[in-house]
Amino acid sequence: MTDTSPPATLLSVVIPCYNEEAVVRESYSRMVAAFSTFDGVEYELIFVDDGSRDDTGTILHALQAADPRVRVLSFSRNFGHQMAVTAGLEHAAGDAVVIIDADLQDPPEVIGEMLERWRQGVQVAYGRRTERQGEAPFKRWTAKAFYRLVNRISDIPIPLDTGDFRLMDRQAVDALLAMPERDRFVRGMVAWIGFRQEAVPYRREARFAGTTKYPLFKMLRFATDGILSFSLVPLRLASWIGFLAAALALVGILYALFMRLLTEVWVPGWTLLFIALLFIGGVQLLFLGIFGEYLGRIYGEVKRRPLYLVKERLGFPQDDGEAPPPGRRGR
Repeated sequence: MTDTSPPATLLSVVIPCYNEEAVVRESYSRMVAAFSTFDGVEYELIFVDDGSRDDTGTILHALQAADPRVRVLSFSRNFGHQMAVTAGLEHAAGDAVVIIDADLQDPPEVIGEMLERWRQGVQVAYGRRTERQGEAPFKRWTAKAFYRLVNRISDIPIPLDTGDFRLMDRQAVDALLAMPERDRFVRGMVAWIGFRQEAVPYRREARFAGTTKYPLFKMLRFATDGILSFSLVPLRLASWIGFLAAALALVGILYALFMRLLTEVWVPGWTLLFIALLFIGGVQLLFLGIFGEYLGRIYGEVKRRPLYLVKERLGFPQDDGEAPPPGRRGR
């Protein structure tokens, strides 16, 4: 009898890893258990080792040797989470692609609901955090404030309380990969490409093990990337502050002339002059820094260096150990 059933959907799962030896085995087990409940789905697990200095790479080698559905990309050094996500997307062969971190804060079981949304025609199903377990109040508050600030000043609306945990249709993935920028803010880039997008609410769990890879300094840098990559408001702010300073100066000039010409009281000089110089100097230095951030991003773009370098590939079909050019994918 001829099998007339439709071909199974291939789901690629991109899992960035950086020093995750304490959790990567459990992450693999949870994902395999979750995907075993999905009907009509074949899958590949693409672990991207972002230059780990612990035993993450060794564990990934063992997982790949035991399971042919596991693929491993190892970077030559640490290039950062967003570059690891990009590398995984570029090597994914699936009809749909999921991005999920290895720390199990984003439950793999939620992917089932994302998959159902995709089958209903949604091209991007992104996770929206209704709760954040195991995080300090300061981090929860700053994350909430950051998302609202970026959404308010961004040129495009970016969904609130979302990370990179999402499922994307192949068309959306290809559109995202057509954007070659270096300072990547993936969740903002996904919002920019459009297509039909829907939120999947879920409760974010505490880390299964290990420590966060985004301490305060990295979070601030990530927030800066999000703001500068999707908004010109900091540059426009320079003009607004310039107009304000000019208006204050005009008021000061008129006041000084009034006091000099129409009264016998002169405007005291040193204190006012000292305050004015400090104000103007501080504003100039602040906006020189903002201009420098934008200029530095232009400098990074024109050098045209690769986004990342792959040291080793394991488990990919017809793998020869060398990384293909970015954007070259095959099933």
